[in-house]
Amino acid sequence: MNLQLKDKVVAVTGAAGIKGSIGETIVQHLANEGAIPVIICRNDRGFAYEKELQERGVDAIFIKTDLSDYHQIEKAAKKIEEKYGRLDVLINNVGVNDGAGLDASMDDFMYSLKLNMVSYFAMTKFCLPMLKKSKGNILNIGSKVALTGQGGTSGYAAAKGGVYGLTREWAVDLLPFGIRCNAIVIAESWTPAYDNWIKTLKNGEEKLKTIVSKIPLENRMTTPAEIANQCLFTISALSSHTTGQFIAVDGGYVHLDRSLLPLS
Repeated sequence: MNLQLKDKVVAVTGAAGIKGSIGETIVQHLANEGAIPVIICRNDRGFAYEKELQERGVDAIFIKTDLSDYHQIEKAAKKIEEKYGRLDVLINNVGVNDGAGLDASMDDFMYSLKLNMVSYFAMTKFCLPMLKKSKGNILNIGSKVALTGQGGTSGYAAAKGGVYGLTREWAVDLLPFGIRCNAIVIAESWTPAYDNWIKTLKNGEEKLKTIVSKIPLENRMTTPAEIANQCLFTISALSSHTTGQFIAVDGGYVHLDRSLLPLS
């Protein structure tokens, strides 16, 4: 299936995570479709990813950016315009479940909002002139935590709840410009960060089995590749009449009744 993403300039925030992370996987899938990924992240891994992609013949760039600083975000948007003269898609992907709960400092709570939500607003604001010219679209990566709660992570939960609110708001705001805006709901996905977290727990394997047993479809975690595939379809012309949607890629984790799960 041709997603018609060839030569589309697609900016992805938080995309210089560990190999196999959601953002990095999205970038690889974009490159495979012939798109031009722009990696926007604070991690220096981005330089290696840029080199790797360019060696494959992909006209990709890495723009090192602290996404908690809107001044740096504004500069990143300007660099995209200087390099390519356009932007076709913005994927706001950055997200850190930082555990800023009710016992956190006010500074920690505010930082969580800056990184996990304000960065989405700033990226969209500063990239919007380019998106208006291209009649591009925006995809926000969210989390089930905003819908289900988790405990001990007020900043992240509030930020991702705000991301869903912004998704609907922007879908309305940008109707006159033909710009779509959607969000992906992620629940339990087997990423390197998730693996590292499980390894920090004394009863990690037992905890993992308990989590997996609660995922309705096939009792397994969602893979980053499955999330990337949904992202690419959603930003593509094949999804041209979809806007303002929260698309759950979670094996039914958020919405299906647990009583339907087998007891085995």
